[in-house]
Amino acid sequence: MVKQTLDTERVDIVVVGAGISGIGLGVQLRAGHPDKSLLMLEARTAVGGTWDLFRYPGIRSDSDLYTFGYSFKPWRDKDSIADAPKIRTYLNEAVAESGLKRNLRFGHKVVHAGWSSETATWTLDIERTDPTTGALDNIKIETRWYINATGYYNYDEGYNPSFVGEDTFTGDIIHAQHWPEGYDYSGKQVVVIGSGATTFTLVPAMTSGAGAAAHVTQLQRTPTYVVAQPRQDPIAGFITRVLGEDRAYPIVRMKNAWQDRLFVSAFRRYPGWAKRYLTSHVRKNLPEGYDIGTHFTPPYNPWDQRIALVPDGDYFHALTEGRATVITDRIVRFTANGILLESGRELPADLIVKATGLNLRFFGGTPMTVDDKPVHLPDTLAYRGMMLSGVPNMVMVVGYVLSTWTMKIDLIWKQIDKLLHHLDANGYGSVTPIADSTVETRPLLDFSAGYVQRSLEDVPRRGLKAPWIMASTWWEDKELLESNSVYDPALRYMADPLEVAPRRATRKEVSA
Repeated sequence: MVKQTLDTERVDIVVVGAGISGIGLGVQLRAGHPDKSLLMLEARTAVGGTWDLFRYPGIRSDSDLYTFGYSFKPWRDKDSIADAPKIRTYLNEAVAESGLKRNLRFGHKVVHAGWSSETATWTLDIERTDPTTGALDNIKIETRWYINATGYYNYDEGYNPSFVGEDTFTGDIIHAQHWPEGYDYSGKQVVVIGSGATTFTLVPAMTSGAGAAAHVTQLQRTPTYVVAQPRQDPIAGFITRVLGEDRAYPIVRMKNAWQDRLFVSAFRRYPGWAKRYLTSHVRKNLPEGYDIGTHFTPPYNPWDQRIALVPDGDYFHALTEGRATVITDRIVRFTANGILLESGRELPADLIVKATGLNLRFFGGTPMTVDDKPVHLPDTLAYRGMMLSGVPNMVMVVGYVLSTWTMKIDLIWKQIDKLLHHLDANGYGSVTPIADSTVETRPLLDFSAGYVQRSLEDVPRRGLKAPWIMASTWWEDKELLESNSVYDPALRYMADPLEVAPRRATRKEVSA
């Protein structure tokens, strides 16, 4: 039974989501605007977001932790490519060291967000879960700023295609996003369906160590570009030994960011060379005669989709040592004992893992209204990749598809900081991006991955020119956002309805 609570709490800023994005912004907001009341709401019972929710074997980052980590908190572990437990420890340390824990509330799920121009506030309808009893009640929180840092994935349900004959299979079927705690796959014949980052994590993890599977077969419809990278960055290690952790960290972070820029730019500009480079890299990591053309040469150009990163080549070792096999084929049906392929081959299996990907869902699926009118996301345009046209005092935290997600947090923080100071100095109550009806638009994410293409009609859109561009890399976004001014003609400011005769600051005062 859900109990209705009538009391309404009022704060200046609410950040929704206590994953890597929310924590990164929360720490900087708390430090940079101590005069503002701040709440961070998390529907679950722990911080970490993705890194606490997903529990499949071997889960790890596919970005280096010097750029995936925060600018304000050095990554001190020797592993540059780290697993989820280390990332969770890092995030919990960030919360503890910053004092952000006092601003955190768990078991708070935002079910509706409504803006009122009359009061210049958002009213958040929240379903609150008692951590001890599990009892539910409904509360409201009013806030001047609504910052949604829940990412763009549907964490309740992954992409789960159904296959003919699933009900006839006598073994277990698990979707990687919903891995059962303590599941024992030791000694089992396993088929992992997929060719994304999750698959390249599962295959080596399930074939090594105590409790390993008897054999793992990766079954993919389309190959992915794969590259091995050392788990520990030797250059970062050298710089750290010379300068010490605190002084070395920002240098290594920028080194990796610009290194990423070099490779992505080169791969996109010279796709033919990039293909040859990546396939030759795979050839060096696998036995002579391995069918690279079939299993590791995608029909698209590098960085049309993300390139799979395998630390220390662990995935290649599993294939070379015969602990795992990769097969490129299409599924006809599940059988009682495995999977029948179009080639006529039947793969035996005791366990089938669907590593078939995720679905997009912006803002955790929370519906929004502006003055009682529903916000239809496809009718909105992303303003500099951080706000939505026609939606006041709302920030979305969406990272990059071609760069490390976390690098965007600092850029967004700087823009929020400028806007907060500008509103306070001028007595404004709200700021709203307004798009001209002549703006030519495109789907929000310029990326060919399946999880993007399946959801393009349900998400905001982007323009082809600033300020409506949605950058896909940090360096593009850096230019877009750092050149931004609070005097952007696309921004509409409204006086604070609760302030009498507000003083108007000059440009000089604001810039100071």
